[in-house]
Amino acid sequence: MLSYLFINPFSFFIRFVALLTAISIHEASHAWIANRLGDPTARLAGRITLNPLSHLDPLGTLMLLLIGFGWGKPVPFDPYNLRHPRRDSALISLSGPASNLILAIIISLLWRLISHFSPLSYSTLTLVLNPFIQLNIALGIFNLIPLHPLDGGKILIGLLPQEKAYNVEEFLNRYSLIIFILLLLPFFQGYSLLSLIISPLISGFQILLIPMSNSV
Repeated sequence: MLSYLFINPFSFFIRFVALLTAISIHEASHAWIANRLGDPTARLAGRITLNPLSHLDPLGTLMLLLIGFGWGKPVPFDPYNLRHPRRDSALISLSGPASNLILAIIISLLWRLISHFSPLSYSTLTLVLNPFIQLNIALGIFNLIPLHPLDGGKILIGLLPQEKAYNVEEFLNRYSLIIFILLLLPFFQGYSLLSLIISPLISGFQILLIPMSNSV
């Protein structure tokens, strides 16, 4: 993504704003759902906000700019404040990726609406709106990977029966980092297993949500 800064500064600006938006809606959704489920920790920390300065993790943002994936500052919550800790923790974790995918759908609908009532060209709408859809899809799907510290790890624990959840939690705490590194290594003709798994999912969502020029 950083390459756009030198090729097309305006495109880089749009993508950077889209990135800040995706991270902010993701983390604010975690905080809002946690508060709704009875834990005020994130609210008291000022995390129920769309202000990106409250949610940016310096290293995670740099990784997003350099290699296309990263993370925001984790939203704190206390499971002891939740009525159903495992289930509610899973719901809090799910809210982040879900908010990204919902936002991508909303922008897709707005794109179609604007195209019918605005003189803006398809190329202009693509330049401005396409990055918002792409980055929200990518961030949402990436965070559903069932490994810690990604949201997918907590979602998996919340879905499992209690007797299995403890063993899986222990396994993920011990081996998630190793598995994640292995998933990132380009073992498959220059491609990582992670990219082979999630790229088709990301592409499928993009095909569904990004309007084609002959349909708008």
